[in-house]
Amino acid sequence: MTRVGKHPVTVPQGVSVRLEGGQFYAKGAKGELQMAVMPYVDVNIDGDSVLVSTKSSIKRARQAWGSMRALIQNMVTGVNEGVSKTLEINGVGYRAAVKGKTLELQLGFSHPVLMDIPEDLSVEILGDRNNQIKISGISKQRVGQFASDIRIWRPPEPYKGKGVKYLGERLLRKEGKKK
Repeated sequence: MTRVGKHPVTVPQGVSVRLEGGQFYAKGAKGELQMAVMPYVDVNIDGDSVLVSTKSSIKRARQAWGSMRALIQNMVTGVNEGVSKTLEINGVGYRAAVKGKTLELQLGFSHPVLMDIPEDLSVEILGDRNNQIKISGISKQRVGQFASDIRIWRPPEPYKGKGVKYLGERLLRKEGKKK
């Protein structure tokens, strides 16, 4: 077991954290996030660090310990620097465009796929062939969920690699059929 929970979360300059009524708040240059504290753990703010400890030694408490620490780290990083994910579109005629607050994807269907961009996220199209989508925001969970929602429309297939994949993702490629 890695015991991620025992390491303190360092709060950088410009970020303020507070604990009120079972809610953890983080505020920084990019915005503010809040999250409910899990019932199995205690969160203590000590100057410029946040310590997470378990209330008991049951299995659920040990699981929540590391999860809560990781969620707090993601919040502090998000409000300070922001979070982004980049998707890459591969395929003939596959492309993306942002029109207002709507993301339009051409993924080989008979119709374009239209997705509303959430208010707290920003989407920009990169690449020389409009084949990269960069999603940015302050919440790692919201950025990852929206990226996953885009990817699920056309996951990469194993023979030619066509579809939507994360930038830098390695695909297991299969050999085509032989004569």
